[in-house]
Amino acid sequence: MSDLATLRQRRDALTVQRSSGVARVSYDGKTVDYRSVAEIDRAIEALDREIAAAEGRRIVRHVRVTTAKGL
Repeated sequence: MSDLATLRQRRDALTVQRSSGVARVSYDGKTVDYRSVAEIDRAIEALDREIAAAEGRRIVRHVRVTTAKGL
């Protein structure tokens, strides 16, 4: 597992590249090519989970479904 500063640096690089529309990210002399924006999004989410684990916290996502019969 990488240290927290490296994880944040990688996430920042991905975020900048995602917003620019470029699918190539470079950090620490390494280059990674992504095929789509969805793949970049998945990489950002994975880094968010790693950062949260390194900080000792969890990412909790809730999905609430509400239905009605329309009466």
